[in-house]
Amino acid sequence: MKRFFLILATFLVCIAIPSQGADTFDDDRKWMVKTQIDAEGITDGRIGVKNKSVLEAMRRVLRHEFVPDRYKSQSYVDMPLPIGYDQTISQPYIVAYMTELLDPKKEHKVLEVGTGSGYQAAVLAELVKHVYTIEIIKELGESAEERLKRLAYKNVTVKIGDGYFGWEEHAPYDAIIVTAAPDHIPPMLLHQLKPGGKLVIPVGGRFRVQNLTLVQKTEAGSVMTRQVMPVVFVPLTGKH
Repeated sequence: MKRFFLILATFLVCIAIPSQGADTFDDDRKWMVKTQIDAEGITDGRIGVKNKSVLEAMRRVLRHEFVPDRYKSQSYVDMPLPIGYDQTISQPYIVAYMTELLDPKKEHKVLEVGTGSGYQAAVLAELVKHVYTIEIIKELGESAEERLKRLAYKNVTVKIGDGYFGWEEHAPYDAIIVTAAPDHIPPMLLHQLKPGGKLVIPVGGRFRVQNLTLVQKTEAGSVMTRQVMPVVFVPLTGKH
């Protein structure tokens, strides 16, 4: 009888302790989407996200895997967090809102300029056929690539390079997203955008007002732009 109780107690202890790598942030992610992002729950006057696929992707992607260990406890707070090299991971609301502006489809091929930690690429990977992402800082790009592979994102390709010039090899793209701010819209990105495609980009200098801008290329090839909201992003660096 004593042996039975010992085995039972050991079993109960084992099932009570989460296994290594278990997702212990599921409730935090649901709370993040409900209170910070979802148009049906957001109450601070911002424009909430309505696209159900985008909301579901934000619930699925493990943001805590994309932030440094010392910031894990803040992973689902609505704020950007440092990731090293004077770069940040954008606040969840901005990631979701920019993703919705792209109107991603399952068959889409998307270019991201500014891989950072890889979080935005992971969100897009949940929604589109393939994501091509460029990072100018070698250390960030390599760590993001390793992280995305570890998390089994097989439809993301990472390149170390200057994103200002895009990635001509895989163009044209159904959508392009830029996660750092140039002071103008890079001409090569417009060139690599497919007719009918959308580009979302923050535009403005480091010490000037930046505007999140939606660029749409018509089927005829003409370009329309719309300023969506004021934002603050790190500057887009490179030879330009």
